[in-house]
Amino acid sequence: MHRDVLNLRAFYATSLGAAVRDLVARKIVEAWDEARGLDVLGLGYATPYLTPFLASARRAVAAMPGAQGVEPWPATAPNLACLGDESALPFPNALFDRVLVIHGLEEAEDPTAYMAEVRRVMSPAGRVIVAAASRRGFWAGSEATPFGYGRPFTRAQLEETVVDAGLEPTAWSRALYVPPAPILARYAEAFEQVGSRVFAPISGLILLEAVKQTYAVKPIGVRAPALAPRRLRPQAATVARRP
Repeated sequence: MHRDVLNLRAFYATSLGAAVRDLVARKIVEAWDEARGLDVLGLGYATPYLTPFLASARRAVAAMPGAQGVEPWPATAPNLACLGDESALPFPNALFDRVLVIHGLEEAEDPTAYMAEVRRVMSPAGRVIVAAASRRGFWAGSEATPFGYGRPFTRAQLEETVVDAGLEPTAWSRALYVPPAPILARYAEAFEQVGSRVFAPISGLILLEAVKQTYAVKPIGVRAPALAPRRLRPQAATVARRP
């Protein structure tokens, strides 16, 4: 069951929601820079995080599931938000260079099918950042925030979901070490600095970046060595590549 768009908007209007937006948006901008001249799509409830790209991206669009509802975005015309069936997004193949999924995967009926549809609308060189509530963090157990609803993930589960959808993990990061208590919102930055160094496994949010898998084509008549199947592991994150 999806959270109502009015509840999501109300959360981000609070001091705690504003702190979440600032912490997570900073990681996304670090990964994508300004996305200058690129086409950017936000799925789930991504509008709080798309604003930094409005001025520089060629196109920035938000698609929200029907069960959640949609709100006009941005506040000034023209509207760039629409309803979109998570199993059949209203966009052509290979359109978007960057896709952000937040408040979406946890409540999807079929997470793998959801990510396969994301893959369909990604350009060949496209990149997607999936932000999902961490099963081991405090936020997944708090129904006072949007991260306490739906299906939380471990890092391995999130990786498996995107790999099964035909995507290749390339980088990952964590966020939200501050407990989900409004009184602590003013200290969110301090919790982030300390938590990322001392309490990394118990973050509230996991961010995983992935690209489309590419397959080498071997020349005709050349036998390729047999390789045992193995699980893809994300590359170690760097300062420049961590979302």
